[in-house]
Amino acid sequence: MSKRGYHHGNLRKALITGCLTLIEKRGPTGFTLSEAAREAGVTPAAVYRHFDGREDLIAAAAQQGYEMFGDAMEDAYRNGAPSDLAAFERTGRAYLTFARDHPGYYIAMFESGISMHRSPELHAAATRAMGVLEKAAEELGQHIPADRRPPPQMFSAHIWALSHGVVELFARGNPGTKSPFSPEDLLESGIGIYLRGLGLIDPDK
Repeated sequence: MSKRGYHHGNLRKALITGCLTLIEKRGPTGFTLSEAAREAGVTPAAVYRHFDGREDLIAAAAQQGYEMFGDAMEDAYRNGAPSDLAAFERTGRAYLTFARDHPGYYIAMFESGISMHRSPELHAAATRAMGVLEKAAEELGQHIPADRRPPPQMFSAHIWALSHGVVELFARGNPGTKSPFSPEDLLESGIGIYLRGLGLIDPDK
């Protein structure tokens, strides 16, 4: 195999890209570091210039994914939403869109078993990304009387769990999990039911 002429910086990027390709094909435990090197067109020894092992490589992919995810969530939350309610709903849809458009990153972030505490950089990227949903929940929660207002961490965790469930069951093409409704409709109706329960949407709408 002819080796590609990588500079030091883009070798790391090529290895992460190869890792993501293999994650999509085989899952986070279905490939070796040597196979990731082969996917990037370099020798296995070259991988160790940047990564200590497969989990280290997957963690780097997860960090990159969280950075992209955070950008997508912030864009959905801040751009063009006419109300706190609309901004909150947009963040839920952004979660679904990211999972569909970037399955390799999504698996590395949420399904690889890699702890977000593995490195300070990974933790910072994950905290920033999920903090957008928490901020949206906090601002929307101000429309609920204080005695009935859930903590923003709980509020955002409920929507995160709902979004993640829709992705896992209905947006990933898993056999035996078909629904007559689109993932978007399932998520929108689920969020609507939750927000009605909090009194944020009129029951008749």
